[in-house]
Amino acid sequence: MAGVCNPAFRLIAKEFGAGLVCAEMVSDKGILHENERSLKMLYVDEREKPLSLQIFGGERESLVAAAKYVDKNTNADIIDINMGCPVPKITKCDAGAKWLLDPDKIYEMVAATVDAVQKPVTVKMRIGWDEDHIYAVKNAQAVERAGGAAVAVHGRTRVQMYEGVADWDIIGEVKKNVSIPVIGNGDVSSPQEAKDRMDQYGVDGVMIGRAALGNPWMLYRTVQYLENGIIAPEPTAREKMNICMLHMDRLIDLKGEDVAAREMRKHAAWYLKGLPQTGSVRNAINQMTTREGMNKLLFEYVDQLEEVQKIS
Repeated sequence: MAGVCNPAFRLIAKEFGAGLVCAEMVSDKGILHENERSLKMLYVDEREKPLSLQIFGGERESLVAAAKYVDKNTNADIIDINMGCPVPKITKCDAGAKWLLDPDKIYEMVAATVDAVQKPVTVKMRIGWDEDHIYAVKNAQAVERAGGAAVAVHGRTRVQMYEGVADWDIIGEVKKNVSIPVIGNGDVSSPQEAKDRMDQYGVDGVMIGRAALGNPWMLYRTVQYLENGIIAPEPTAREKMNICMLHMDRLIDLKGEDVAAREMRKHAAWYLKGLPQTGSVRNAINQMTTREGMNKLLFEYVDQLEEVQKIS
């Protein structure tokens, strides 16, 4: 969720019922070099809490130092170590999913981090590097031995990237072989799927990522279903656009209107997903440079849609 999980998005997720939100990953070197963009990514709005700040790196000394900085200088509740990012610019630095090939390194890195900080340390990982190197159980056990407080497991290998199908059987094996909480991740796209995964595999929670893009109602509806057995209705087009503009306003507060307008193009397209007759409005989104323009475009679409629905 890099480039997505900023405070504007996270606060909406929290307001829609997410039990824990996680920030987009931050480079340990960026923190230590006091890179302006990296330090801004450590900002936590009190309304988001509890929140997990995620860091990544390939060297023990720099990772531990960055964790110490997060521990002392942020109001995050949890320090999360990324062992799942599959992109080459991360793995070539021995970070992210590259860790998945070496359970011993996982133990050493997590243990050193746990020893250095006061906040709980968790890990987000994938099931393995490729189908020939799936060490999910060993890696999770290494996290547990090192003092990790919980592990989130995405059911794909690094080679799969975001393609194919998440393997929940392996996530279930992880749950059976460690005593710390296990959060399952991958292909949870409905409240019913979330409950089925929890019931079938015994995981302590599910992590929802792509299914919540432009659709925080997925979070609300899942919580309602898990707690009450109720499937809440899908939002109307107007409800979706109201939250889309709230999202944009918060992004403007964070980054200014110019940057927010560009970033909201992808978010607005996600908010439109599943609605009818969106072809022309989707094309027009990519030309929007102001809040006023985006607001006018989206609500003209909603007005036209509601007129059509009245007639039909």
